Amino acid sequence: MALTRASKGVYGTSSAKDTERLGELIAPCLEEGDVLVLTGGLGVGKTHLTKGVARGLGDGHLVTSPTFALMAVHDGGRIPLFHFDLYRLQHAFELEDTGIYDVLGYEGACLLEWGEQFQDELTDEYLGVVISRVADKPDARRVELSPHGERAEELAAAIDAAVCASVAGE
Repeated sequence: MALTRASKGVYGTSSAKDTERLGELIAPCLEEGDVLVLTGGLGVGKTHLTKGVARGLGDGHLVTSPTFALMAVHDGGRIPLFHFDLYRLQHAFELEDTGIYDVLGYEGACLLEWGEQFQDELTDEYLGVVISRVADKPDARRVELSPHGERAEELAAAIDAAVCASVAGE
């Protein structure tokens, strides 16, 4: 098994490498101002997806989860990628210290790990990316896109087309 398409906006991966490959397919679809909210449990692959996005944008720097720094900027590619990890935040007022309001929806693309907990304080226009484990397959993941807003709908359609083309080419 590799990267698969179960249905429109629903994909399967069988390894961390496949999850990164999905990120590489997402990257060319991104435009400045795009926001992706990555949702899923600890260790499910949110950072692997981000590694693929950064690589797909042309940034060759190391990507790790910014759990303690809260934000990492990957600006060596086609557009800047702002990678936020909001796991440690407990209150919405803490968002002000992260720098998120300076870039969200304006500069580059923003990928927010654990952003769903602050969705009301962030933006109405985003693409939800829900990553979950597949029962009885420890390395397999299900990735589902959930667009919110017109641009997010366009982005989800572009990603779906890219995945379809990739799967057909294998």
